[in-house]
Amino acid sequence: MTTPTETIGAEAEPVAAAAKQIEGRSLGRIAWTRFKRDKAALAGGVVVILLVLLAVLAKPIEAVFGLDPNKFNQDLLDANLGGIPAGDFGGMSWSHPLGIDVQYGRDIMTRIIEGSWVSLLVAFCATVLSNVIGTALGIIAGYYGGRVDTVISRLMDMFLAFPLLLFAIAISASLKDGAFGLHGTPLHIAVLIFVIGFFNWPYIGRIVRGQTLSLREREFVFAARSLGARTPFILFRELLPNLVGPILVYSTLLIPTNILFEAGLSFLGVGVEPPQASWGGMLADAIVYYQVDPQFMLVPGLAIFVTVLAFNLLGDGLRDALDPKNN
Repeated sequence: MTTPTETIGAEAEPVAAAAKQIEGRSLGRIAWTRFKRDKAALAGGVVVILLVLLAVLAKPIEAVFGLDPNKFNQDLLDANLGGIPAGDFGGMSWSHPLGIDVQYGRDIMTRIIEGSWVSLLVAFCATVLSNVIGTALGIIAGYYGGRVDTVISRLMDMFLAFPLLLFAIAISASLKDGAFGLHGTPLHIAVLIFVIGFFNWPYIGRIVRGQTLSLREREFVFAARSLGARTPFILFRELLPNLVGPILVYSTLLIPTNILFEAGLSFLGVGVEPPQASWGGMLADAIVYYQVDPQFMLVPGLAIFVTVLAFNLLGDGLRDALDPKNN
């Protein structure tokens, strides 16, 4: 004979099991499930996390292990061979795992670590600056339309037609002696962030504008208006959360572009200047000696290649994971 308690418990078990089977999943959980299927994107994400940790911990790593990116080891250069690193493979050893440079015998691995924070700092800060400006102007242009949209769109066209590389070279050369109370490396980094971030905002601005033109006709926007919501509330509480996906995906694709641009400016001598290590500057130094020591150019080139590839793989994976049309 079963008691009423046992009967209620027996009836509750199927109900709980059914509720568990039909439990809903959040959009973030669905996106994470899709993202985990993409092994290339996962690998790219792991590499990006390691690179960010390396950049953040660059100075502590150098302090703990006593590394100096500008320490000259000219005693490791073979004077009889015109300054070529003594030993095989560019002077690789336990003390210098990636070898030494031809100019002064500086440790290449230490300079790669030192240059990582420069490249990622410029790329991240420039991306944030361009995203803030582009998102604000793009969402305003798409929501208001009319003359506001026309003015902002023509402004985007002007910035897109601007010769960014020539302007970057000119402003970097003109501010070389100091400005705004900054000198040396802090000044060069600030100039790079401003030039790259301020003149790249139209790219994200166009994407946000196009998405906003579609979202402003959706039912939730009409519902917010009917309830008396003001324009700032609709822009930043209703529309902006629905734009996070495109902004995030585009950011992961814009960061490697900014890394390449910073490396290109440093390679041309108008970016971060010596003695501060940077990947582009290392390539500029190595271009003269690549015939006698190709490893001097190969290592920073691979650092840039791996970094850009990892961010691109991560961006592609995020794009597929956040696409509601994908199953």
